[in-house]
Amino acid sequence: MNSKRKTFPIRQRLVLSIAGLLVLLLLWMVGVSMLKNNVAMAGMFAPGIAFSSLYTLIADNQLTLHTLMSLKRVGVGLFWALLCGVPIGLAIGLSRRLATSTSGAFQFLRMISPLSWMPIAVMLFGIGDAPIYFLLSFAAVWPIVLNTSAGVRQLDPKWLMLAHSLSATRTEILWRIVLPGSMSHILTGLRLAIGIVWIILVPCEMLGVSSGLGYFILDTRDRMAYSELMAVIVLIGMLGFMLDTLAQRLHRHWARGRSTH
Repeated sequence: MNSKRKTFPIRQRLVLSIAGLLVLLLLWMVGVSMLKNNVAMAGMFAPGIAFSSLYTLIADNQLTLHTLMSLKRVGVGLFWALLCGVPIGLAIGLSRRLATSTSGAFQFLRMISPLSWMPIAVMLFGIGDAPIYFLLSFAAVWPIVLNTSAGVRQLDPKWLMLAHSLSATRTEILWRIVLPGSMSHILTGLRLAIGIVWIILVPCEMLGVSSGLGYFILDTRDRMAYSELMAVIVLIGMLGFMLDTLAQRLHRHWARGRSTH
């Protein structure tokens, strides 16, 4: 049996992706049409009005600051998650004793919703960006830790034995063998972390800040500007899709570069 996964040409993949998005748009239109009979304001959430409002908001430069602030928070959160998660993942992957002793604690913490730490984060860091950075980093660190440790464990032991036989130092083994060999898994963890952080971001930005896409959603709700609210939701989906695509391309670029060496 051929176990290779079937791949489609780039043009065919593009056509299938566009078809899927068109189906989603159609379901959106049908859903709004069905709700119009029972909900008077359902028409304000229709695709046409939402895209028109999105164009107006972008043309009037009303979303630039909010978008940049949200992307900045995502970047800072991912930076701290990588800074903490990669070393921890490497240590766990290299030490079976450490992996066994930390497994229960990490699984316990990983299963706690990052949003449940909101009150504690505000008490510790106050109002502003600091608690948001903490919550995003906490949410993003676990897929990075787990994927990094998995990447280390899948390394061929023969490479490590060869390095030891050549009297390589621990630093040389880490930078020449362990990190390059597990980088594919680290990038996979980063991609998963981006998805989690982007989902957590919006409720976090409803936490006493005056900018960001989450804040703008609250503002549109208070102003009852529901078409703008739906426009921002569409923008959040588009930006999240772009971030995931960027992470996926980075992973493919690394894998392609490794295969040519």
